[in-house]
Amino acid sequence: MITTLVLWSYALAALLFGALALTQMRRPSVPWPHAPFVLALAITSLWALAVAGIDSRDVATRIVASVRDIAWLGFMLALVRRDRAGNYALGAVYFVVMALAGTAALLAVAGRMGLDADALAAVESARTVFLMMSAVSGLVLVHHLYQAAPPSRGGVRLVVVALAAMWSIDLIVAAGIYFEMRWIGVSIVVRGVIMTGVAALLVVAVHRSGDWTIALSRPIAVRALSAVALILYAGLTALATSIAAAYAGPYVRVAQTAIVFGATAGVLTLLSTPWLRAWAKVKVAKHLFRHRYDYRAEWQRFTDTLGKPGAGADSLQARVVKSIADLTDSPGGLLLVPDGASLGPGATWNWDCADASGPQDERLASFLASDARIVELDRVRAGTAPAEDMASVPDWLRACTDAWAIVPLVHGGAMGGALVGAIVLSRPPVDRALDWEDFDLLRVAGRQAASYLAEDRAHAALADAARFDEFNRRFAFILHDIKNLVSQLTLVARNAERHADNPDFRVDMVATLKDSSDRMNALLARLSQHGPVRGEPLQPVDVAAVVARVATARRAQHPIVTQGAAACALGHAARLEQVLGLLVQNAVEASRAEDPILLSIETVGDRVSIDVIDHGCGMSPGFVRDQLFRPFVSSKPAGFGIGAFEARQLVHAMGGALDVVSREGEGTRFRILLPAVASLEVAA
Repeated sequence: MITTLVLWSYALAALLFGALALTQMRRPSVPWPHAPFVLALAITSLWALAVAGIDSRDVATRIVASVRDIAWLGFMLALVRRDRAGNYALGAVYFVVMALAGTAALLAVAGRMGLDADALAAVESARTVFLMMSAVSGLVLVHHLYQAAPPSRGGVRLVVVALAAMWSIDLIVAAGIYFEMRWIGVSIVVRGVIMTGVAALLVVAVHRSGDWTIALSRPIAVRALSAVALILYAGLTALATSIAAAYAGPYVRVAQTAIVFGATAGVLTLLSTPWLRAWAKVKVAKHLFRHRYDYRAEWQRFTDTLGKPGAGADSLQARVVKSIADLTDSPGGLLLVPDGASLGPGATWNWDCADASGPQDERLASFLASDARIVELDRVRAGTAPAEDMASVPDWLRACTDAWAIVPLVHGGAMGGALVGAIVLSRPPVDRALDWEDFDLLRVAGRQAASYLAEDRAHAALADAARFDEFNRRFAFILHDIKNLVSQLTLVARNAERHADNPDFRVDMVATLKDSSDRMNALLARLSQHGPVRGEPLQPVDVAAVVARVATARRAQHPIVTQGAAACALGHAARLEQVLGLLVQNAVEASRAEDPILLSIETVGDRVSIDVIDHGCGMSPGFVRDQLFRPFVSSKPAGFGIGAFEARQLVHAMGGALDVVSREGEGTRFRILLPAVASLEVAA
């Protein structure tokens, strides 16, 4: 009975596949892989005919079954490679699965070479394992094809469903043979009936032909490759245990346990190694894909990182560093930001270099602003970089061996744009040289990141302008107070003409004048530190005398110590005294009553250094970098946030610089640097 059902079911399937193949051979050209489809139909018809007329266990039938699988895999590969000729990963996946089917055919031939009973059983078991691996791999590829096929292409979806049905029943039959199930004969009959249905589905599909080409994305190709690799691992492990069962004798359980445990431990060890994962990613991208990067996915991740605070990178600057570093799998990075005419260290992300704050050098900023070229630091260290790169990279970056590349952030165009910073990338886990794809991607990403930073700074400038507007409104209140004082004094002067002889009036008048004088002095004191700086010529200043005056005036308020030799600097005595007063006042407010403030004078090269040092509460690096010199931002609850900003403006107006070093809980050092002159007699 079963033999008859096998004959009729497979004969009908062979007839349907053969008729469909003949019909398609006479069909004119269609917009899908026509020849591979006709070839797969013809081989499937031959296989069904061989099962019906010979036997499914015959070596010729088994060989034709493997050729049938290879033909359908070739047709599927033709579908997905029509529009993606450079996607070598797809070809690698399909050829691996074809190799599984081919190995099953070779094992079928080996089973007819006069082997002994044990060897024949091992070969049959191995062939069945490879059949199951081939069927499961085919189902994985079919699943990815179905995901990639749009609903509008109903024809190709029907083909995918038909192939899924074919390999599903093949898997069931192979599993029944491997586990020696009793219903294996029934499953073979069912396979013939299902293959008849597969042929019917293909008939419907060709009448909905349309365009069958499918473009698989890189993630789908990678998932398919991973799934096939997992199937290979499971299948080879099962094959090894089957061989052990045939030859291990009484130690079969021990051998099989060792094989499973060793294979699993080896795979887990490999998957948990970061360097190996990075190496595999690089090699897969290099050898299996036309392009190193999946630009759509990389750009989505890049914009998500820039636009979503969190994940350990709270500030925009830190997110910019992370977004650029993620493109090349760099484990960290450093942002260099404009600091006058040079570039100074800014935000970091997982930056491990010991010295990230070397001496400032204007050459790197000038080179990046004019050329906007990505700098390979390994070539600079090796001496093979262009002469401009060699001359521009500072020594502290050369000494940091983890520094891999410098990416300029140019806003407003690659040439002639404004340099808003640069990012130093750490060396990736798998060291490699930068290629043209890296340069193109980093250049575009750098310009995008520069626009984010420029926009953020523009917003900060607008916020500062809004604060200045608020300050102007507050100044209007001060003017209102002055008007009230003037009105009050005018009234006193008018009444004095009539009541000057009244002793009580004279007492009130004196009290009113004293109160008005105190209020006017308070207003003048508040206004003096915010007054405009006039463009007066610079003059030689006796720095020691100015320091002594400030220390003398402040000692009644707080202990102050001075040290250092006499020195002359180019500047304005009044402005320098005002700056020192502001800095000393900040130091006093940050220190305990018993901790003295140190004022130190030193000549450093062609500059005079004046240090204001306290041992107070100190400031965080983030506050010093981002907020200390911004107006109306203060770490003190009652602070107005003008002192440090005004001090730096005054120092810059004298041609100097104001630096600060601070540690939380240890104290702060403000350093004023002014141009040195030989003596007070030197003309400005």
